[in-house]
Amino acid sequence: MSGEEKSIDKILDLIPSASQLKETKKALREKRIRIRYDDGLDEDEARVSLKLAGELGIRDYLEIVVAGKKRFAFKAIVDENAEENIVFVNGDLMEEHGIADNSIATVRAHKGGEKLGVRLDIS
Repeated sequence: MSGEEKSIDKILDLIPSASQLKETKKALREKRIRIRYDDGLDEDEARVSLKLAGELGIRDYLEIVVAGKKRFAFKAIVDENAEENIVFVNGDLMEEHGIADNSIATVRAHKGGEKLGVRLDIS
């Protein structure tokens, strides 16, 4: 192989294949997590890990759905030290609505303008 052919091969290695171009990264919209009580939080706040917030696109607000029947919206407190698959919420609020500590729920970014820290109607 001449020097010119080697340089062409190197250039061709940089060009992605058609299958690589077609691959798309699927963005997560929601994730199953555990709810843990943290009485240091206000009723309208929820603490979430930086990694989980990044995966789900959570910036300012998040939404939690428990058993497909109880939905809550919270102001997101992003904490880089929080555990990844746990969202921390006010225990008094959760007990008031019959949700136990360490319950499984679904979390996603909240897009609506409903009042925070209260139960929302399931649509």
